Amino acid sequence: MKKKVVLGMSGGVDSSVAAYVLKEQGYDVIGITLSQVPHDEEFDENAGGCCSLSSVLDAKVVAHALDIPHYVINFRDIFEKKVISYFVDEYLQGRTPNPCLMCNKYIRFDKFLDKALGLGADYLATGHYAIVDKDNKSNRYLMKKSADNRKDQTYFLHTLNQYQLSHTLFPLGGYTKDKVREIAEKAGLYIHNKPDSEEICFIPDNNHGGFIEKRAPEKVKPGNFVDNEGNVLGQHKGIAYYTIGQRKGLGVATGQRVFVQRIDSERNEIVLGMENGLYHKKLYAEEINLIPFDSFYGEMEVTAKIRHTMRESKAIIKPYNEGVIVEFEEPQRAITKSQAVVFYQDDIVIGGGIIREVLD
Repeated sequence: MKKKVVLGMSGGVDSSVAAYVLKEQGYDVIGITLSQVPHDEEFDENAGGCCSLSSVLDAKVVAHALDIPHYVINFRDIFEKKVISYFVDEYLQGRTPNPCLMCNKYIRFDKFLDKALGLGADYLATGHYAIVDKDNKSNRYLMKKSADNRKDQTYFLHTLNQYQLSHTLFPLGGYTKDKVREIAEKAGLYIHNKPDSEEICFIPDNNHGGFIEKRAPEKVKPGNFVDNEGNVLGQHKGIAYYTIGQRKGLGVATGQRVFVQRIDSERNEIVLGMENGLYHKKLYAEEINLIPFDSFYGEMEVTAKIRHTMRESKAIIKPYNEGVIVEFEEPQRAITKSQAVVFYQDDIVIGGGIIREVLD
């Protein structure tokens, strides 16, 4: 019998080609789109985000073209609790959360995986750019970087555990994005040149501060911009509008380029300073997930990165309290609380965690 795969379909080129590749490989494919955005935040029919009505229609059209069944499942309640509410609360505390990390951790590879297996599927598949491999020597599943360094998404997937990896397929891991678009065009999929979605799926206008203020107007209050000595430089709109390293949109005239260095939620203050004050070498992270092994002792040499878009840098990690201390060989720009730090050795993902403190 054919192995059954439930594929998360967003209506984009990646998940569409993933469906095509899986079917070509002989899997019995079922396409499912998750309805996650609350009704009052949904995009209009012409919006292009992954949760928009037009994207659901795109997924249905592709599924019909590939002759696979397609369904839409309501995940709004769990998405509201685990992703949107978390996102709002973290920003109100002066931190910068990553909603895609939380979505993968609590929605796609948790509740959605459970749903897929409950439907009798052997695997859950997505259009992420990553590779899952079984190491026969250790009898553990590994996650490896994709063939396309520009599109590699392992940063967002470091939370997957052994059970989840054993039931997960990433059919695009061995392809470049250019090849994926070529496959889509040759397969006759009209979405082959559809632009990638860049915005946060539940914030179509990319104005996260406005979104948070709409949801918690009583908690978003103006306050002071100050320098490192506490001198008032001007007023901010509310800490939810800002993140570490930000320069644009501050509305402060100081005669020099200043950046957000720290956010103090208790005092409702934002500390501005010169760019050299953004660089640090050490951080503390918690909620650590390790993939090739369950734990480690002493120190480990890795490469690591503190955001998806940056290159990895040499670092040493060592266990400390409930997490790890990460010390980079070179200072890193704008280490930001509630973002992830992810560790690698060559192309293997060692794991990662959530940044809690900057230590130097």
